[in-house]
Amino acid sequence: MFGLFSSDKPKGAIRQRIEKDESTRMRLRYGIWYRSAERQQGARVWVDGKPMIMLASNDYLGLGEHPKVIQAAKDALDKWGSSTTGARLANGSRRCHEALEEKLAAFLGKEACHISSAGYLSCMSAPATFAARGDVILVDRNVHSSLWAGIALSGARHERFGHNDADDLAAVLAAEPENTPALLVVEGVYSMEGHICRLPELLAAVRGRGVFSIMDDAHGLGVMGEHGEGTAAHFGVTGDVDIICGSLSKSLSSTGGFVAGSRASIEYLRTYSKQTIFSAALSPAQAAAAGAALDILRDEPEHLARLWENTRLYKSILDELGVDYWGSETPAAPLVIGERERAYNVWKKLWDEGVFTVLAIAPAVPPGRDLIRTAVSARLTRADIEQAGEAIARAVGKMR
Repeated sequence: MFGLFSSDKPKGAIRQRIEKDESTRMRLRYGIWYRSAERQQGARVWVDGKPMIMLASNDYLGLGEHPKVIQAAKDALDKWGSSTTGARLANGSRRCHEALEEKLAAFLGKEACHISSAGYLSCMSAPATFAARGDVILVDRNVHSSLWAGIALSGARHERFGHNDADDLAAVLAAEPENTPALLVVEGVYSMEGHICRLPELLAAVRGRGVFSIMDDAHGLGVMGEHGEGTAAHFGVTGDVDIICGSLSKSLSSTGGFVAGSRASIEYLRTYSKQTIFSAALSPAQAAAAGAALDILRDEPEHLARLWENTRLYKSILDELGVDYWGSETPAAPLVIGERERAYNVWKKLWDEGVFTVLAIAPAVPPGRDLIRTAVSARLTRADIEQAGEAIARAVGKMR
């Protein structure tokens, strides 16, 4: 139907699988994903020449255009050039990487840190490195794909527990022999749902069993905590979490990822993590941008305050409209529609009204929970949020 493969070539099982895949067919029919913007400014992006309110950015603090961030990246580019050309273990390590690692470790309250070229790689590397065959990984069923990929690579057995359910976690652990090495894997903020990890309760559920804990805080860093130090700091349990990993591409307005923990843990990671050993180092410009964003987190608290002010306004609008946002407690606020075709119609209506959002459908979300992913940024003005709210009201009204 779509002409994916030439007609004179035997299709075979794999080509048939590709042609029959429903998500692929939706992409080809509707062009829903990979919509490219020609430019951006503030809370606006331009797509096909049309300005749109960006209501799906992970740049929560809106620091991507901050003069200090841009200048830091320019200075690093002038000093180091555009690329490191290799992995950290080989020829790619630079002093700018070490400076960011030292600054980030101190900010997170950890002894050491390792940065890499992608958040996905960093979060994958944590369970892949610290878990081994014979171990059991206790994992919240809603964690990110990067963590699942690392769990699969580790060779360890895994047992899922109910999302944010400490009682279920305790029951799962109780069924394990006392001498089984165990790891707990969670997220600080679940970006699809906007939920905050029930970290104190989960840690209490495994206390006394020597469980090693890994938390992906990609969406908690810069958002949670008094100064954006993250979810563990928010609950005052930083010392109880062994590994904090995440991304530099959210609140730190850069790219790349990090793993932070004890000095011994990070040296162990550098010794055994294939994602760390064989990946090219982060570009100096991106390392410098992230470092500047960390300084701004410390010195300019108004960005974090504006983020939460905008979040409260946006959710008050959603409450008035009766829109289900999955009990989100954070700036990541999904609009749960339920059925795929209806979700597409709402997404399309918002797009036509100049509101940039992201359609998320099963299996990325549970069946029957197809949704529109929206996220609040400090860049948004009150007028932006109210305009987006009016568009949502019309889109949901049309759906009904």
